[in-house]
Amino acid sequence: MADRKSPAAPEQWATRIGVILAVAGSAVGLGNFLRFPGQAAQNGGGAFMLPYFISLLLLGIPICWAEWTMGRYGGSRGFNSAPGIYSVIWPHRLAKYFGALALLIPLVIYMYYVVIEAWCLGYAYDYLVGNLQLGSEPAAYQQHFDEFIGKTADGFIYEGGNNTLVVLLVVVFIMNFACIYRGVAKGIEDFCKVAMPIMAVCALCVLVRVLTLDRDKVIAGLGSMWNPSAEYLAKPETWLAASGQIFFSLSVGFGIIVNYASYVRRDDDIALSGLTASSVNEFFEVCLGGLITLPAAFIFLGAAATTQGTFGLGFNALPNVFAVMPGGRVFGFLWFLMLFLAAITSSISMLQPVIAFLEEGLGLRRHASATLLGLITAFGTAFVMYFSKDMAALDTFDFWIGTMFIFILAMIQTIFYGWIYGIERGDEELHRGAHMRVPRFVQWILKYITPIYLLAIFIGICITSGPGYYKTLSAGGVPLYSVIVIAIVFAFLLLLVHIAGRRWEREGRLKF
Repeated sequence: MADRKSPAAPEQWATRIGVILAVAGSAVGLGNFLRFPGQAAQNGGGAFMLPYFISLLLLGIPICWAEWTMGRYGGSRGFNSAPGIYSVIWPHRLAKYFGALALLIPLVIYMYYVVIEAWCLGYAYDYLVGNLQLGSEPAAYQQHFDEFIGKTADGFIYEGGNNTLVVLLVVVFIMNFACIYRGVAKGIEDFCKVAMPIMAVCALCVLVRVLTLDRDKVIAGLGSMWNPSAEYLAKPETWLAASGQIFFSLSVGFGIIVNYASYVRRDDDIALSGLTASSVNEFFEVCLGGLITLPAAFIFLGAAATTQGTFGLGFNALPNVFAVMPGGRVFGFLWFLMLFLAAITSSISMLQPVIAFLEEGLGLRRHASATLLGLITAFGTAFVMYFSKDMAALDTFDFWIGTMFIFILAMIQTIFYGWIYGIERGDEELHRGAHMRVPRFVQWILKYITPIYLLAIFIGICITSGPGYYKTLSAGGVPLYSVIVIAIVFAFLLLLVHIAGRRWEREGRLKF
């Protein structure tokens, strides 16, 4: 009994700015600086922004407010993990099992996200010591990237192909768990208070340098990013890409905000905090990511820059840009340092929902929960690192967890909020301690429009991507192994949730 954490004395954020920066840090990540410019370029430039902002208003911000509301409500009743919070939202024995999905998503995303994080740190180090001065030939940077991540063959870790990346991965793993071990206020909050301003300074330095290059080319580069191609508005793929980007951008549907919001005080202004965190994220994405990545690549690579994918822009095109840019070594270091900080503020947020569950659900102390979580994530990360050829394991994890399951969890949460918890109670909870008034129609959007919009998007993803992935899985190999790994992790989490639920019932914390 001594190991059980008392629900009467939960962790809390120390300051309002701390929780805002922590939530913004969980949202500001590689998707802001790499995925967003690539998606915009491939989906009509300025035309992409119309469905993007529609998705922001109908999906992103409303779901964000719903997650803040449900999270604080659950936290005020002694729960910080999604299974517990869902159980007080819907007092039914089945509710907690839906929470297992809110644990699976951040857990599996962390397994491959931390690998990309190590890439960023490695590139920052290479620029710092001068190892990425490879000239102006694009093929050289492509070859360096492929060799660095082990893209050409599986099993490179055990064959001695890239010890550097393994060391870097261990370093970032330790950094993540050292931060999460210190807790919400002393770990996540204190780190984000330092990392977010440094990230902003690095981004602004690179932005100023890019915008002060050749004036005509800068204007042409910005045009490639922002000029609309109206025919893309008639393509379903544009709307699917825009809505998917919003989910990546704001971290809604990840199970993270629900957990973070459970640590706020009873009368904290969650309406303003949620909007502020979303605004900070949009500043980094639209005002910084949208003005740096693609315009910089376009200046030196021309129209070919718009054909680069997410990793192509960040790790192939931009290093080629820095090679011919005056002071490129310095700005290359700042760029990848910024990407690393963006990645780590996101990755630590992915660990917190699971560690909170292990502590309150199984009664584990911090060292035991961190150890168990470390073993689980190390298994998944080793799987991604080993099956590195053509990034097959990483891409499969990203599609099923980072795309499909996020939409499923978002639909579940909107149903929980709009139809079970109720928009009347939701509106009252959202405005408790609020200094701003959220328009009433937002509640109606959450109850009716958002679920329908989500369902339409999910069906669209199934139609456009489903057949291709079915064919891939039927062929066996790494994609099939990856899905099996996801299924094993999910089954394990469901078992732990079942054990936690029985424990909570015995303690009288859940009553049905």
